[in-house]
Amino acid sequence: MVEELSSTTTSKHSKVLFSPKDFVLGFQHLLAMYSGDVLVPLLIGSYLHFSAMQMTYLVSIDIFMCGIATLLQLKQTALTGIGLPVVLGCAVQAVTPLESIGSKLGITYMYGAIIASGVFVFLIAGVFSKLKKLFPPVVTGSLITIIGFTLVPVGFQDLGGGTPSAHSFGDPKNLLVGFITIAVILLLNAWAKGFLKSIAILLGILISSFIAGAMGMVSLKPVSQAAWLHTPQLFFFGVPHFNASAMITMILVSLTTMIESTGVFFALGEVTGQKLTSEDIKRGYRAEGIAAILGGLFNTFPYSTFSENVGVIRMSGVKTRRPVYYAAVMLLLLGLLPKAGALATVIPDPVLGGAMIVMFGIVGVQGIQILHKVDFTDNGNILVASVSVGLGLGVTMYPHIFQFLPTEFQIMMGNGVVVGSVAAVVLNLLFNGYGKEKPAKN
Repeated sequence: MVEELSSTTTSKHSKVLFSPKDFVLGFQHLLAMYSGDVLVPLLIGSYLHFSAMQMTYLVSIDIFMCGIATLLQLKQTALTGIGLPVVLGCAVQAVTPLESIGSKLGITYMYGAIIASGVFVFLIAGVFSKLKKLFPPVVTGSLITIIGFTLVPVGFQDLGGGTPSAHSFGDPKNLLVGFITIAVILLLNAWAKGFLKSIAILLGILISSFIAGAMGMVSLKPVSQAAWLHTPQLFFFGVPHFNASAMITMILVSLTTMIESTGVFFALGEVTGQKLTSEDIKRGYRAEGIAAILGGLFNTFPYSTFSENVGVIRMSGVKTRRPVYYAAVMLLLLGLLPKAGALATVIPDPVLGGAMIVMFGIVGVQGIQILHKVDFTDNGNILVASVSVGLGLGVTMYPHIFQFLPTEFQIMMGNGVVVGSVAAVVLNLLFNGYGKEKPAKN
């Protein structure tokens, strides 16, 4: 049970007011998710032609709300919180739909749709959580493998410089600092011990960033331009308005994030050795629903569980929630202090890309470890895993293959994790039936 992890962690640290080690581990979690999270407000704000003042608020409040959303998941209550070491951030799959709604209807309708999707997630959480029997090892293993390996190309894109169409993409300097990041992480894992080994990702990012700075690849301009203080404001961009088509669109997006979060929940359960119940998963969904509602009220975004941080937990070997509490508090402070928060944005994309390749690869291999428990002498299990993983990776590489389908279907079908997950569930039902899990190998 998740409660066992909670009680163990609490009793162990109840008398410790501040732990430098947990603080540093929390900072490692922060850096792992920061770039991917800040990207969402930057993309949407630029697309909707936000002013510098509006963009500053959007990024700041987004960081702040990430902290709130993470705390909602960390703290287990009767109503919300899965109680695992999770970090929440903006749902990347919401970018295109939100840009479309914002440009066609206006940003207030965009936030109304986010609130509606949050209410939907909260209400459907109980029903969705009871579908746990749809996720035996052959499905969860395939899903986690898909999550990890579909994100590896994102790491490679950042390794090359971030924008494939740019003339500087693949510049030798980018490749050098990116592979230095990978090398530092690997060397620390091979030779370091104890705490140094547990913060290998953080040290890889910091050391490579200093090297990149010496090569002229780091600009502190974002720090100088950022404000010192910015407080959250309700309805900053206006009171939300509601439109049926916009709400349906975001509800479809929320279904994709719930499916992806399910995979991350099971991945974390596997890493921490916790057997998740339907009640645990329901509280996890509800926390994400409330986070989305708050995102709409404070004019930010829907939030979902980040898979990046599963790799951090696996590599560090620290499976308690305390470091993530530190990460959540840091997110809150950075959201209130834009100038301090801007420091994390100066880390070059190739550095983050190198770290991402390691982390996402680890998540993918974790899925393979789960699949190792599956009886692959059964041809049906082979087809479930191979076809679902193949579809997930294929859609990730060529999402525009569904460009002629209606927009609502493109939202669902253009996400490799969703396509692979649905395929795994349906194929498992076809070959193994509902709740008739075949004995796993010893």
